[in-house]
Amino acid sequence: MAFGKVGLDGAEQAASSAPPPLTVFNPDAPALGRRTKPNRELDGIGPKTAAIITEVATTGSTAYLDKLEQETALTVGNGNELVSQLKGDLHVHSLWSDGGAEIAVMARAARDLGHEYMALTDHSPRLTIANGLSRERLLQQLDIVAALNDDLAPFRILTGIEVDILEDGTLDQDDDILERLDVVVASVHSKLRMERREMTRRMITAIANPHTDVLGHCTGRYVVGRGRPQSEFEPEAVFHACEQFDTAVEINSRPERLDPPNDLLALAVETGCRFAINTDAHAPGQLEWQPYGADKAVETGVTIDKVVNSWSADELVEWTRR
Repeated sequence: MAFGKVGLDGAEQAASSAPPPLTVFNPDAPALGRRTKPNRELDGIGPKTAAIITEVATTGSTAYLDKLEQETALTVGNGNELVSQLKGDLHVHSLWSDGGAEIAVMARAARDLGHEYMALTDHSPRLTIANGLSRERLLQQLDIVAALNDDLAPFRILTGIEVDILEDGTLDQDDDILERLDVVVASVHSKLRMERREMTRRMITAIANPHTDVLGHCTGRYVVGRGRPQSEFEPEAVFHACEQFDTAVEINSRPERLDPPNDLLALAVETGCRFAINTDAHAPGQLEWQPYGADKAVETGVTIDKVVNSWSADELVEWTRR
């Protein structure tokens, strides 16, 4: 069934089983403002936060946020040439799981950045905290994606999933469903402190699965705020498995992840792995984060011939269906 642009977006919102995105206060709408509860009276909003919100709503900025942005900004630029050769993003989330925008919004944002495609990789069922997709919801999503692709051509949404790697290394979705998808990113989201040998076995089992195309954020680390230490595993064995089974190692460009760290990324390069430079975007603006990953790639010797999302969509899918 073909949908028009308006009808299709409505169908997606109804099908996603997720709440609509929050509406930001508009200072140009005084009638709405008069009906809105004052910031300081909202649960969890203290006087300092309320003052910042009010200043931003009134002036569009605040000295506190400007200072914070300067202190936390990441320098990019070394990977500009590499970024210009990327044709898509293989790790993108939507409202269907824990993203902040509908599939169509994410796709149009990717297209507007110059991408030829993006892989839609919402979470799998076991990750309930992220509204992971059941088998039935994923099948429903495939129908939505097919209709959107008719609407957005020649831009292409690749069907996909970020599937959880379970404790025994199996993947958190049925094989017959995984077989239908264009891109499968397999990631560890639980028991991140598992013993080193067991984590290595767990990861290699997933890498060897014929449905796995990309190993997502392999260390699970966070590098901002309180941070989170990286998982312990035998990197030589894991990256050798990626090379042997032709599974790409993700360079996760999220500023709080920047995963893997450069020493491990250099080891993966030395081992001969392929790579996917992804944003793990959960909102349209986050699709612009690829330069962070591209800088890491250049710093560690990743060459464009080893980056799978520098290929056309047809070339990529031919590789994932090998």
